[in-house]
Amino acid sequence: MLIDDAQAQTTAAMNRGREQNSPVLEHGVEIGTAASGRTKAEMSLKIEAVISRQNLMLAYQRVVENKGASGVDNLSVLDLKPWLKQHWPSVKSTLIAGSYLPRAIRKVDIPKPNGDVRTLGIPTVTDRLIQQAIAQALTPYVEPTFSNSSYGFRPNRNAWQAVRQAQQFIHSGKRWVVDMDLEKFFDRVNHDILMERLSRNISDKRLLRIIRRYLEAGLLQNGIFEERKLGMPQGGNLSPLLSNIMLDELDKELERRGHKFCRYADDCNIYVKSQEAGERVLKSITEFLGIRLKLKVNETKSAVAHVTKRKFLGYSFRRDSELKVANQSLVKFKNRIRELTSRNRGRKLEHVIKELNQYLNGWISYFRLSANISVFNGLDSWIRRRLRCYRLKQRKRTYSVYKFLVELGVSVQNAWKLAKSSKGWWRLSLNPNIHTAMSNVWFDRSGLVSLEKKVASYNFN
Repeated sequence: MLIDDAQAQTTAAMNRGREQNSPVLEHGVEIGTAASGRTKAEMSLKIEAVISRQNLMLAYQRVVENKGASGVDNLSVLDLKPWLKQHWPSVKSTLIAGSYLPRAIRKVDIPKPNGDVRTLGIPTVTDRLIQQAIAQALTPYVEPTFSNSSYGFRPNRNAWQAVRQAQQFIHSGKRWVVDMDLEKFFDRVNHDILMERLSRNISDKRLLRIIRRYLEAGLLQNGIFEERKLGMPQGGNLSPLLSNIMLDELDKELERRGHKFCRYADDCNIYVKSQEAGERVLKSITEFLGIRLKLKVNETKSAVAHVTKRKFLGYSFRRDSELKVANQSLVKFKNRIRELTSRNRGRKLEHVIKELNQYLNGWISYFRLSANISVFNGLDSWIRRRLRCYRLKQRKRTYSVYKFLVELGVSVQNAWKLAKSSKGWWRLSLNPNIHTAMSNVWFDRSGLVSLEKKVASYNFN
């Protein structure tokens, strides 16, 4: 899935909400009204609307807010404004003429836990601006046509809504799920099929040419250029919208067949009443995707199973259809905490806590729908124990540990005994004196976020 990080999902949801309230004007007419009462010709998007001053200003704001790394030209977000002042007239003229040529995309490989890699493509900041402008202008044309069962990368829609809808399907008796994973979806998007879908809303051949060039822009990594005839880069501002346009045909087919489903980007779950029904659906939809969209279902990751055996967007379901944090999400969470609290980092505790809080706030904000509150108490205890180890190891030497414990109220005798102990830091962290010295209250005063208290405040409000 493109969006797999909880904090990123939460932030993106808020940004999409703001975008929904920002209409783009074309010749004084609100594009958001295009879906109703207008002819096909009037509904067709043109390049002039994309590069209108209002649309570009909004796109510039979004690109700057999102920050991001530099592309192959090493131009940063901070450099964009002065660069545009000098070069925008010539860029604009090539856009109007339909002759604009995007720069190559910087290729970055991100390792996955399973040993595989996810390839990200980072366009230049100028190309991110233009892609964002295209996405903003195109969204009002296609958004009203999308399925209500599609939740990813859409204004005023988020992963929580998808999970809640899935919960309702389960509660209604559909306790088997067809969990479909599209094999390398972003790498295998067929350009011809996607462009045909785009031509339904865009008659301007200039704009279609520019979008196609973005799809075909090559990848550059360590001086090696790689041509691209399939797929679209994960990391491009236009890719999320294009993915929904591509997969909208899947949504329409599922609706035509009367299926109950939730799709978030390329993550699609179909809910049925029996395993037999699920097997039939998986087989037929696999064939449909292969024939109509030239997409392949990953057979090793896709399955028909009871809803309690699969996860969806980081959550899993109990037998009573209540939500809980999926085991895989807990594993990823703990791995990240281990990275932040590694006792070899050599950072001050207050800096570590600051980093932790940033991650914990985003994580609990996303997983606050979980009904299993006790898990957060257990995670709080585990995090504090890791920080106790971290703080003790920082002291290292016997006298330094002794002095530190005495300062925190441990008796001289006990402090000296603990300082000279041959036990490892992890075992020592369970000692009652250590727990008393660095108590829960001590961590509260240090500003450490408590997951249990945080989720309680969410539920109270």
